[in-house]
Amino acid sequence: MAQEKTAPQPKDWIMGIAPYVPGKSSGDGGQKLIKLSANENPLGCSPAAGAALNAASGSVDRYPDPGSTKLREAIAAKFNLDPERIICGTGSDDVLHLAANAFSGPGDEIIYVRYGFAVYDIAARRYGGTPVISEDNDYGTDVDAILAKVNDKTRVIFIANPNNPTGTLTPREEIARLHDALPGYILLVLDGAYAEYLEADEDDGALEFAKSANNVLVTRTFSKIHGLAAERIGWGYGHADIIGAMNRIRLPFNVTTAGQEAALAALAADDFVASSREHNQKWRQWLSDEMTALGNHGLRVIPSHTNFLLVLFDGKVTAEHANAALMDKGYAVRWLPGQGLVNGLRITIGTEDETRGVAKALREILEEAG
Repeated sequence: MAQEKTAPQPKDWIMGIAPYVPGKSSGDGGQKLIKLSANENPLGCSPAAGAALNAASGSVDRYPDPGSTKLREAIAAKFNLDPERIICGTGSDDVLHLAANAFSGPGDEIIYVRYGFAVYDIAARRYGGTPVISEDNDYGTDVDAILAKVNDKTRVIFIANPNNPTGTLTPREEIARLHDALPGYILLVLDGAYAEYLEADEDDGALEFAKSANNVLVTRTFSKIHGLAAERIGWGYGHADIIGAMNRIRLPFNVTTAGQEAALAALAADDFVASSREHNQKWRQWLSDEMTALGNHGLRVIPSHTNFLLVLFDGKVTAEHANAALMDKGYAVRWLPGQGLVNGLRITIGTEDETRGVAKALREILEEAG
């Protein structure tokens, strides 16, 4: 006779999930750190978005618009999309989970790239699916490696472009080649959380693919360049049937009134977005040059198309030691052993002072080690 269970038992696949570990903002002793661990906008949000957020705070006794109607219409107008094919979520993470929930389940497989966004593994396992990891190409997406993993169990493929946590970019031609080779029953999710940091000629064409294909979902967020990370606002665009299925399981009232109003204002703040991109490009290049100059200490910088750098350590100082030493000096960066990056630190581009400071601190750590 099977042993009697005396308490509710979670599904086996739930217990197989490694909980998401957010970037640190304080040290082990509780001391406040300069936070360069979560890829937030060091310039904050636009003044218009901040004002809209404050103005909406007086309506907390009423439920928000459940369909984020005005926001969806504004997104559609800005990107020349159909508002009925847009879904809003509690951050783009919510939209990613909805996609996995709607289109996969026990016995199905979800593919993502080695060194991909940690949420993909959680989303796959949460609904009983099996995560399948394809090999990377020098920390970037390898289309042929993905295609080699595709089989009749594959239901979803997640690709972050640019990729988090490596910063690499898969060009439009490779995305098109991947999509053209996929069976129509596989949902290709193109996660563009960092798309606004790209130059026009770097656009991967994700939204154009989603306009014409019935198996492509694009996700975006207001957490990064728009600086609204605390409000958790994301959106997705895809074929009407994809969005319709996801709306069936989307929680009602999932984006707050204040969040919707702030996102509306952020969407129109083109000057703020441009200045954020300019700041990021300048100090990302500066930090990359500084880290590259430390190559004699075993450092390698992965070229980035995002608002962070992945710095690899292959010398006397390990990434683990550098991470702890930087915390001692007052800086929180991201060490990601759980994603296989035992030898890497992801460093968010901060303000000028923060970026100069973390570079100086890391240089001192390496020089002290000899």
